[in-house]
Amino acid sequence: MLINLSKGFKWLLWPFSVVFTFVVWIRNYLYNKGLLEVYQSDIFTINIGNLTVGGTGKTPHIEYLVRLLSPAFKVAVLSRGYGRQTTGFRAATATSSAAELGDEPLQIFQKFDGNIPVFVCEKRAEGLRQIEQRSPQTQLVLLDDAFQHRAVKPHFNILLTDYKRLFYEDFVLPVGLLREPKQGAKRADAVVVSKCPSHLSGHEKERITAQIKQYVKAQIPVFFSTFDYNTPRPYFEADLHSSPPSSFWLLSGIAQPQLFEDAAV
Repeated sequence: MLINLSKGFKWLLWPFSVVFTFVVWIRNYLYNKGLLEVYQSDIFTINIGNLTVGGTGKTPHIEYLVRLLSPAFKVAVLSRGYGRQTTGFRAATATSSAAELGDEPLQIFQKFDGNIPVFVCEKRAEGLRQIEQRSPQTQLVLLDDAFQHRAVKPHFNILLTDYKRLFYEDFVLPVGLLREPKQGAKRADAVVVSKCPSHLSGHEKERITAQIKQYVKAQIPVFFSTFDYNTPRPYFEADLHSSPPSSFWLLSGIAQPQLFEDAAV
């Protein structure tokens, strides 16, 4: 009964969803018609974004692209730096903190031992201009979560959609979790269905692909990705050689932790 009441209340928010959709449509229309300024960097840019609020796996996919592309190109990462206590353009350094950069940009920087330049700037166009000036040797910039940041035009747009929250089955905020209408997928140059089960059948892939094809441009490829967690490691050096604990507390700060929780038990 409580679930039914909750769903009923959600649909009471439909008028707000209509207003939100209209505002987003106007904004996109202005950008599409060139009435609002759009910047495209001389450095090749790949955006990894989504239509859904949080939890589609952008950071792991950025890390995957860093590993894939950095052997051939001088790669940098540009993020908004969500959750940081600073503003403006910042470059990650060995002494940077999550308060300065945001936790995900700092994670990326530390995971690659500081060998991949990581920058944050809430205005991505300004961030790209700063990278062009300060790091002219950069050949490729990976843009973190810039699908709705229309002031920047990426050279290649990757759209992520969570296997358990496929964008074509969702609704615009606040009724659903979409940041903009499903038709925004037209801006994608490739779609990745993330967090798929490892045993996903070919039939299921075809079914999902057919649904996605209704919202994207012709010939846009659709890929499927799966997360594979490594064996947990002790955090404290003193525990490196001790026996695994019989019980433990599981802590996470990710938007959709179910997949992580399932892998940990």
